[in-house]
Amino acid sequence: MSRGNVLAYLVLLGWPLFSIWLYRKKSLQLATLITIIGGFMVLAVKTSVDFPLIPPLGKHSMPVLSAVLGCWLIKKQKIKYFSNKGLIQVLVIMLFIGTFITAVLNSDQVIVGAKVLPGLTLHDAISSVIGVFLQITPFFIGRQFFRTHQDQLMMFRFIVGAGLIYSIPILYEIRMSPQLHTLFYGYFPHSFAQQARGGGFRAVVFMGHGLAVSFFVACVLLAATALEKSAEKIRNFSPQMVSYYFLIVLVLCKSKGALLYGIFGFLLIKKMPYKMQLRAAIILALITLLYPSMSIMKIFPHQAIVQTAADYLGADRAGSLEFRFDNEHILLEQAKKRFLFGWGGWGRNRARDEESGEDISVTDGYWIIIMGTSGLVGFIATFGLLAISIFRAKKAAELIKDKQQHILVAAHALIVGLIMIEQIPNASLTPWLWLVVGALLGRAENIIGENKVKRVLGKA
Repeated sequence: MSRGNVLAYLVLLGWPLFSIWLYRKKSLQLATLITIIGGFMVLAVKTSVDFPLIPPLGKHSMPVLSAVLGCWLIKKQKIKYFSNKGLIQVLVIMLFIGTFITAVLNSDQVIVGAKVLPGLTLHDAISSVIGVFLQITPFFIGRQFFRTHQDQLMMFRFIVGAGLIYSIPILYEIRMSPQLHTLFYGYFPHSFAQQARGGGFRAVVFMGHGLAVSFFVACVLLAATALEKSAEKIRNFSPQMVSYYFLIVLVLCKSKGALLYGIFGFLLIKKMPYKMQLRAAIILALITLLYPSMSIMKIFPHQAIVQTAADYLGADRAGSLEFRFDNEHILLEQAKKRFLFGWGGWGRNRARDEESGEDISVTDGYWIIIMGTSGLVGFIATFGLLAISIFRAKKAAELIKDKQQHILVAAHALIVGLIMIEQIPNASLTPWLWLVVGALLGRAENIIGENKVKRVLGKA
């Protein structure tokens, strides 16, 4: 259900107009960064407008639609979804066709106790395909228009600059409590109690939850550390001071998971060679890809991780992890009943009490959401697109001669690896992260393509 005051709707409906102005005045790359990342930073969380046939347009979909309009209408650039043959095209086709098949195979009603869940219709199928289109469009914008070293450098600088601006309201809410969303948009977007940590508060600002803010800060930290290592200036600030500043902000965000990602990436980028960073990114990608299989075969060390968390992070964190793992097991059992294409929407993927039909599950991880709604086909297509950018980046890094480019490509791959592993405990795969992933793939493909041209010319 959509919520929000007049300002929330004005900002939402005004975002396409603002974006069109950006695409008229700025480069395609900068306009896209402001439109998609800026939308994630400032739009209200549960405010949306619902038009016939298409999914509701809100915080995550309106910026994407705005970017599409800017690319097509203002910059006269068509976004290419099926331009290249090969694995990427196969994964995209799987994603679109699989989504349609899911709806077709779930036309039956689901009756659990007193609860009757409707079957999916042709309207649901079309709406779901449009939803997938809006979901992955930033990936293809990144792949198509962020291909050079300068494009990649612009993205890193923008992320750090946006983080510097956003750190002001973040620090305000850490000190004063998360209240800006209520102040501007008239309501609090999540459970206020979940934002209380360690005798203080997590910041929420306009991102919906303290976990989203924390992961955003972790990504900013890694981008800042990469710029520091490559000796790139961040406005008039010392790159070293900026990276340490974000490390402090991340600690203050009070999210142990994001802090773990941030420190892990910070140390790798700062202290380790680029090859080590790329290996780490590949390991993170492989763990994420194999996680459903390991969970089904019960060979993933869930209990060992819970015990480690209890030993080093405290009983609360261990209890939270155990709760998530228990719910994963419940939801995975439900997902296995329609393993290939999933259950579709309307809460059909949830585990329910056999008598009352009430929902008895909590879906935290993005991977289990995809497995439940879109099945194995949807999981392979979605996470395959994420992983392929890392594998292409490793191949591209072997062809680079310039140290500065090595630093950015390796750090970029590591950020994408952390984005992937983050989807096991949480569901944070928003459009701005898809844009970051697509930009890595575009940069890697450009390096590989230029190398092929040089080889051909050398032979000639």
